[in-house]
Amino acid sequence: MLKLVQKFLQINRYSEIKNEFKDLFLSHPNYPSLFAITDSLDLLSVENAAVRVSKEQIVDLPSNFLAYFKEELILVEKAKNFVRINTIKKGSQKLSYEKFLLDWNGVIVAIEPNNVVARENLKVEFSWLKYGLPLLLIVGLSFYYNTYNVFSLVFLTTTILGFVVSIFIIQEKLGFKNSIISHICNLTSTSSCSDVINNKDGNENKWISFPDLPLIFFSASLISILIQPLDSAIFIGFLSLLAIPIIVSSIWIQKFEIQKWCVMCLMVSFLIFVQSIVWFASDLFTLSFSFENIFPFLFSVVLLVPIWMVLKSMIKSVLGTENSLKEMKKFKRNYSLLNFLSKKVPYPKGFEDLRGLNFGNRNAAVKLSVIISPSCEHCHNTFHEAFDLVLRFPDKIFLSVLFNINPENADNPYKVVVERLLTINRSTPGKTVEAISDWHIKKIGLKKWLKKWHVDNVSIMINQEIQKQYEWCSKNNFNYTPVKIVNERLFPNEYELSELKYFLNDFVEEVQILEKTA
Repeated sequence: MLKLVQKFLQINRYSEIKNEFKDLFLSHPNYPSLFAITDSLDLLSVENAAVRVSKEQIVDLPSNFLAYFKEELILVEKAKNFVRINTIKKGSQKLSYEKFLLDWNGVIVAIEPNNVVARENLKVEFSWLKYGLPLLLIVGLSFYYNTYNVFSLVFLTTTILGFVVSIFIIQEKLGFKNSIISHICNLTSTSSCSDVINNKDGNENKWISFPDLPLIFFSASLISILIQPLDSAIFIGFLSLLAIPIIVSSIWIQKFEIQKWCVMCLMVSFLIFVQSIVWFASDLFTLSFSFENIFPFLFSVVLLVPIWMVLKSMIKSVLGTENSLKEMKKFKRNYSLLNFLSKKVPYPKGFEDLRGLNFGNRNAAVKLSVIISPSCEHCHNTFHEAFDLVLRFPDKIFLSVLFNINPENADNPYKVVVERLLTINRSTPGKTVEAISDWHIKKIGLKKWLKKWHVDNVSIMINQEIQKQYEWCSKNNFNYTPVKIVNERLFPNEYELSELKYFLNDFVEEVQILEKTA
């Protein structure tokens, strides 16, 4: 399901947020439901709609959308005389409109295409350049210091191809998904690289598993050929011939035991077979091997095996940690848990009468209040997170900024910041955002801030408001900052304020239920 939605995002030019969507979706407490998809899209500010439409409206639907077909979520791409559907189980298929409408239940998920020009192709090209240029440089140095003939060039080319394919195999084994390779591996219903590579072959606990062998073989081959082209190629050709029984065994397992074909495994088999044929067809196979001929390959193997064992162990450890974090995020994103940890404000009376700095939609379902102090370092981050939430979800969040500062403390050099902020908000509200951003986000410093935001005088009403906010905080024993309040309940310290975005739809739904029952 994740691959389908990521492809859906890619088609609509949202490639840059595919990984962020993956994190949100997999950690969603309702994963893998339709709500988890739409909620994750909401959090990424992607306009979307999950609706049921009549089948006659298919002509009016977007050119691509997610739909439920035979009780399975699929990706639909419309064409003139047919639809192309992408399913989790069977891959890509072409269907006539009549056949599609027969098994479609009318439910769709559509998103607004991204109008910003996608830069994915540029990123892909840059990625290939980043890894390809060092290899080209090394190959160039090898050509400069060594002599290559047709025989060694064939082995160099096939070895580089084998090395690249081996990396893709390891990526599949470790769980790193590549959309291009996934498409190649699932061209037909009888092909699945994942099923073959991740087959429980009884050596899962060993340091070196079957998918590791191509990487070690082609890596060692590449290093040895670059050092000693002709002699190494002859020895590698001999090893390729010895590997033929392993190739036959691999094909037998895919055909009769797993009953699935691994396209990348077949590519590796083909390359090794080509190397063995080229070696056998040349007149070089009659040459004997000396220690000097085989030393580069043996040295490379001895060097690479322990490095790969340690590296693979580290990668598995990191991936295991990431999976654990996803499970923890899923647990933490449970709205019931947030509700349980949220405590009532001890003495809420008078809270609605406090007049602070307000941002966002006053009619929003989520009323967020932050009580901060200009001298508090943590308050900078709290305001930044709160203001960012309003910018991202202006229709769902209303932010009120209050202050907890003793107006009678003349020794506090930061009291003037609150006085001027409230004065600016009252006299020239259009400058409030810039003034508070200069202090809490840009952090330009007290002297520079006071010089920029000079006010003629501070009214008695402003001092009375500061006093009122201070007294309300004292009554509730809020002798600390920042204090975060959401819909008149204290936001738990166990959560970062930025995590409030995960629960916006829950708050909206809760408010709607309360309004209906009121």
